[in-house]
Amino acid sequence: MGCPRLTLRQLEILRAVMRFETTMAAARHLGMSQPAVSNAIRQMELQSGLALFERVNNRLFPTEAARLVQEESDPLFAMYAALDKRLKDLREDKVSRLHILSTPPLGHGVLPLALQRFTRHHPRLRSFFHVRELDDVIKAVEAGTTDLGFGLGMSPHPALQMEPLFEGRMVCVCPHDHPLARVEVVTPADLAGHGFVALEAGTRMGAAVRRAFADLHQPFTFTVEVRYCETACVLAAAGLGASVVDPFSPSGLAGGGLMVKPFEPVIPSVAYVFWSARRQISPTARRFLQEIRDVLAQTTAVLRGQH
Repeated sequence: MGCPRLTLRQLEILRAVMRFETTMAAARHLGMSQPAVSNAIRQMELQSGLALFERVNNRLFPTEAARLVQEESDPLFAMYAALDKRLKDLREDKVSRLHILSTPPLGHGVLPLALQRFTRHHPRLRSFFHVRELDDVIKAVEAGTTDLGFGLGMSPHPALQMEPLFEGRMVCVCPHDHPLARVEVVTPADLAGHGFVALEAGTRMGAAVRRAFADLHQPFTFTVEVRYCETACVLAAAGLGASVVDPFSPSGLAGGGLMVKPFEPVIPSVAYVFWSARRQISPTARRFLQEIRDVLAQTTAVLRGQH
């Protein structure tokens, strides 16, 4: 049967005595009594079967065996110190992780800017950011695998806490040299006779645009049908016609070949953040939400179709 293993505390005492050379000084450093340190050294020598110190003029000098123990334990204490610092950072929220899922309009629009600003002020933040369809975002938030979800046009959900971030309206986008670029407010009648990039009828926004045409008894025709607003913006900028999209998707192209105009009748476009109703939102997530609000406040004119 082997001798008992040295504990981390015993190794800590050994290293303190080697550093301070007296049991009294080591005891003060460790917050122990001097007899307790002396007893611990004797116990270590009994357990290891090795002489660890030589006493010379009331000072303790490590033997070669003690130096070897110290050397071999250096990586262990380096890991321990790193772990202790990590725990302290987590307690003080210095090192944190943020998991975000978003639908494309917000994920390709305002969220990258907000995340860039937030990361600049929190250099030790580890972020995990993915863009998914709304149903997938909701499922991930419900499962607790992401901190925050972002989407448009949310309906009440029993497993989610939701907060509206921005209440805007869908907008019309067209190239700068398009005839509609000179129209103050675009209507379904204005779109007649022009190429039109439509959103899929099976999507919420695609259905809403079709209803707006139907309410005004305006025929709905299109040149190209796409699933995502961002795709519609790219095609509109390429000259395939105008489109009616959410107010976030044009942000990457506005001012660079794409005009953003108000569209009537008004089709609300509300951006929501949501998180699991079964868990408390973290301090890091709350701070990121404030960054999102700041970005939205600074881009209100463009988002309201006043570009």
